[in-house]
Amino acid sequence: METELSECAGVTAVAAAGLPAASGVSAVRNYPAAVAPVSPVLSLAAFFGAGAPPVQCVLDAGESKLVTSGRIAIALALRQMRVGAGDAVLVPSFHCASMVEPVIWSGATPVFYRIKSDTSVDLDDIASKLTAATKVLMVTNYFGFPQNLSAIRAFCDSRGLLMLEDCAHCFLGEHQGKPVGSWGDYAIASSMKFFPMFEGGALVSSRHPLDAVTLGSAGKGFEVKAALNTLEDSFAYGRLGLLKILMWLPLAGKDVLWRTIKARQPGSTSALAPGSSEGGFSFDPAWLDKRSSRFSRTLLKLVSLPRMGALRRRNYLKLEQALRGIAGCQPLFAQLPERVYPWVFPLLTDEPAQVFDYLKLRGVPIIRFGEYLWDGIDAKVCFHSVDLSCRVMSFSCHQELTDQELDWMIRLIKEALQLRGAPT
Repeated sequence: METELSECAGVTAVAAAGLPAASGVSAVRNYPAAVAPVSPVLSLAAFFGAGAPPVQCVLDAGESKLVTSGRIAIALALRQMRVGAGDAVLVPSFHCASMVEPVIWSGATPVFYRIKSDTSVDLDDIASKLTAATKVLMVTNYFGFPQNLSAIRAFCDSRGLLMLEDCAHCFLGEHQGKPVGSWGDYAIASSMKFFPMFEGGALVSSRHPLDAVTLGSAGKGFEVKAALNTLEDSFAYGRLGLLKILMWLPLAGKDVLWRTIKARQPGSTSALAPGSSEGGFSFDPAWLDKRSSRFSRTLLKLVSLPRMGALRRRNYLKLEQALRGIAGCQPLFAQLPERVYPWVFPLLTDEPAQVFDYLKLRGVPIIRFGEYLWDGIDAKVCFHSVDLSCRVMSFSCHQELTDQELDWMIRLIKEALQLRGAPT
């Protein structure tokens, strides 16, 4: 299969979908760095959560292996399920490349199924796509909101399918009293979307042992880079100021050493970190046998989950209350259920290109999940996937945003929505 990606709102896709012309993505531009952190950064407050209600997480679902990214965990899950050439894996049409490339690597064929307008899976469409080759159903808990996992589990059991529960957006949360990750034969998670860390993912199973998954260190360079990059990201956004002062000299020395190594051995330093940590979507099987860094594994134990859950819900609800009812947009989800702890706040917008440009140019932390869909995915395959890939703007609501940063974001988002149709 071709491994090219089609732009989420290319002219052809928009025309085929019957979507308004305003749904196109903006032209490629050079945007400034985000003024507020897109993902959590380390702070002293991260380790304290007294008074916040307890939360369950995907690691509570069963045995786990801590790896460097969610995409690596997907590949390991497929390997555990003995997926290979001649097999078909059902993948949601609304996706990022990191969900598809491990399937291609395994030798299996990805078969894309439809989702509904609220991101719930279309079981009727899935049923219509089943063949003798179909082995696995990948189910994604989009933006931190669990699917109807019990119904999907029953569907898989009745048809002899293995279920891969994708919790990359959903590290925290429950469904019917069980932690997310409990329903799949295997589940995967992306800890670096929820914790203040440079890298991190997890393979989890409540149904199968993980003894065959053996992991080793990626080396001292990776261990040092994982720790220092986490700290530098924190310093860049004004956190841990005293530690920044204390570490000024070693960090300056590190920068000099890094430049010297890169000058002497061009291209040799990229292997110190997985592409997932550097912002890329490519899949590198060299990381399949590498465990997450000691620094990241320590943070998983020490960072307060109750604080994380409470603040993510609070920030999400603050964004929802501030933006609900404004013309030209609406929250993707009608409400925030109990025991749901969002990754981001997804907002459906009528003029996404204009809103995106306005906010990115001003440094607002914004994410467009599914902006680029796999080659061949258009409205004929799934109208709602194309629509969501074009129109959903996702705003950071993580636990490390300050009140001032959140208020500033809300003010600018309102400005962008009120300028509909005007030049940016």
